[in-house]
Amino acid sequence: MAGGSAAVRGRSGSSPRSPQRPGCAGGASPARFSPSLPGGRRRLPVAVPGTSSPAQGSGAASTGAIPHPGYAHRRRTPTPALGESMGTGMGGVMALIDRLVDTILLSDFPTDRPALTRHVRKVLATEAPLANPRVVEGVVDSLIGLGPLEKLLREPDVTDVLVNSPSDVWVERGGRLERTAISFGDDEAVIAAVERVIAPLGLRIDRASPMVDARLADGSRLHAIIPPAAVDHPIVAVRRFIPQAEDLDALVELGSVTPEQAEELSSVVRERKNLVVSGGTGSGKTTLLNVLSALVDEGQRVVVVEDASELRLRGHVVRLEGRPPNSEGAGAITLRQLIRSALRLRPDRIVVGEVRGPEALDLVNALNTGHSGSMSTLHANSPAEAIWRLESLALSGGGNLSPSAIRSQIHSAIDVVIQVEREGGRRRVAAIEHRRERP
Repeated sequence: MAGGSAAVRGRSGSSPRSPQRPGCAGGASPARFSPSLPGGRRRLPVAVPGTSSPAQGSGAASTGAIPHPGYAHRRRTPTPALGESMGTGMGGVMALIDRLVDTILLSDFPTDRPALTRHVRKVLATEAPLANPRVVEGVVDSLIGLGPLEKLLREPDVTDVLVNSPSDVWVERGGRLERTAISFGDDEAVIAAVERVIAPLGLRIDRASPMVDARLADGSRLHAIIPPAAVDHPIVAVRRFIPQAEDLDALVELGSVTPEQAEELSSVVRERKNLVVSGGTGSGKTTLLNVLSALVDEGQRVVVVEDASELRLRGHVVRLEGRPPNSEGAGAITLRQLIRSALRLRPDRIVVGEVRGPEALDLVNALNTGHSGSMSTLHANSPAEAIWRLESLALSGGGNLSPSAIRSQIHSAIDVVIQVEREGGRRRVAAIEHRRERP
């Protein structure tokens, strides 16, 4: 599940237009959502297929609906009573889901998925006992999740979900993009779905802060952009982290590495060579880094530093995660800070999920201070470009080092560059370049 009680991180702070729920100190999700919140009363939306969303405030006086982050605007046209929403087609199901959401929003309801599921089942048993049990799933998704996108995120072979507009939703399966029949009512319904999953930590997305990054509880990453930064419609991208393989043998079976490459990679980790996994977006860098990290002796202490936690390492592992600044520009935890902190945690190896900024200088310094066998990834199209990019990023870290001095440090720090690529929907290791031999 992508929504619900997700752990979320993002580029924004508490929303001035969304009252914080009781018990949300520090951004934690409350046990229940009470209707007695301040901030006025208005009719609230749910992003379900086939619905549309009127202007804010429509119907507020007649419904008594409660204000809640992620529920913007409901339909202009009245929905039938629960007993009249039992049509046999999809329209009838959607109308029933819509009506049940209206009913539940008028009461105190739990916000974690298991408890909310039980609550919805009780309401459904009373109000519409003959309804399809899958209605429960739709109601829960519409209350605490990403609405109709949740169905896609439950499909095991979907790696990415992309929303270009309310009626233009795509998924990636097996490395190939496919358009889906999923749709939202309008732009506001898309924004409402995003708000539902970022609200538990007080994050916001609005015209003043039109972009947000979030890490969901299952490790999936959400990035959303709304107008004015998005020109036509709100844009949402959800990338799921689905391990494609648990070990090198599995990668061989998938055709991602050859048996000879598997043996070579195993030796690289066993001999504690510092390595960088290089490749483009979606080329399998994180999957390969996970597999290689699993080869580390469990007696060695590994400190993992990530901008967004994705790696699933085993053994003696300590995990650190960065945090972007809030809407006031404060509170950031940078990878530079975390890499420096990692050095004080007595690491045998340091693993940096992805280098993409001035933290490259700190990583290079760390690799030159005795932490052999460390690993990282970066975006580049070849081993040579990976070294050039690492040099450029390290230069952006400031300091008094000249380009030649940084180049020399990188030469002594990096032993192996592993290039991965995606070709025809298949991810594979394209090259393993040994840059030098340790004395």
